Amino acid sequence: MALENASSVTEFILAGLTDQSELQLPLFLLFIGTYVITIVGNVGLIILIWVNSQLHTPMYYFLFNLSFIDLCYSSVFTPKMLMNFVLTENIISYSGCMAQLFFFCFFVVSENYVLTIMAYDRYVAICNPLLYNVTMSNQVCSLLLVGAFIMGFATAMAHTGCMLRLSFCDANIINHYMCDILPVLQLSCTSTYVNELVVFIVVGIDIIVPSVTIFTSYTLILSSILKISSTEGRSKAFSTCSSHIIVITVYFGSASFMYLKPSLSASGDQGKVSSIFYTNMVPMLNPILYSLRNKDVKIALRKTMKGRIFSRIGTGFS
Repeated sequence: MALENASSVTEFILAGLTDQSELQLPLFLLFIGTYVITIVGNVGLIILIWVNSQLHTPMYYFLFNLSFIDLCYSSVFTPKMLMNFVLTENIISYSGCMAQLFFFCFFVVSENYVLTIMAYDRYVAICNPLLYNVTMSNQVCSLLLVGAFIMGFATAMAHTGCMLRLSFCDANIINHYMCDILPVLQLSCTSTYVNELVVFIVVGIDIIVPSVTIFTSYTLILSSILKISSTEGRSKAFSTCSSHIIVITVYFGSASFMYLKPSLSASGDQGKVSSIFYTNMVPMLNPILYSLRNKDVKIALRKTMKGRIFSRIGTGFS
């Protein structure tokens, strides 16, 4: 059955972040700058981890995949978001909207579980260092990542499948800069009770289960760190976790505010502002936090830059 048969609406209009004309240019420059930093930062981190053998460890294997996810999911909605600032009407087709919704859910939920895996990885590294290589073997790491992507796919299918069963009659202006679940549900002319129930249950699982796992991991990590006698040892242990703690606090905090609500009535401009943090800020912050605050990454970057400089000098003299 064609997608258009499920609804009389064949296209939607994305209202964007704001309708105030004086803010359009400043916001366009802000978010295109954010997007460029996100692309350059994540691509740079992916390449750096790929070419440096000293970074071929479980921690950086997960970071490599996190950067890949951030790169993909920021590209799902940002181009359309930027168009809102320069076009009078930013139109997206019904099928395009459903596709954007699917891939957004897929990458966001996959990121949830990758961040959870990274917390578990830090727990094993700090609390059971002698068993680290066995516990976090290549096979285990691969299975954990496959599980993260499976959860992302299952969640995306659940939300998109439920959305496709709805009808959209006349209203077609989405009060958002992307086809997010709650703003699209507000336009339906049929009952959204099942969809709201799925959102509350599925999103609840995708936020609460990772949050509890991360909280438990860091509680055990903190307990283990406090037992370290040397100040230098405690400082080093804290430094390996601080970047991750900052990211998950911003990510899960803003996502919980957006989705864990009893009804659709609470979503609106506050939801748009909240979503900026986990859609725009986190993908940009990840490569910055994990590079500027990470000694191994900084050393690998210096070695890579020196290698390129020396190779160019050698080429110049040849």
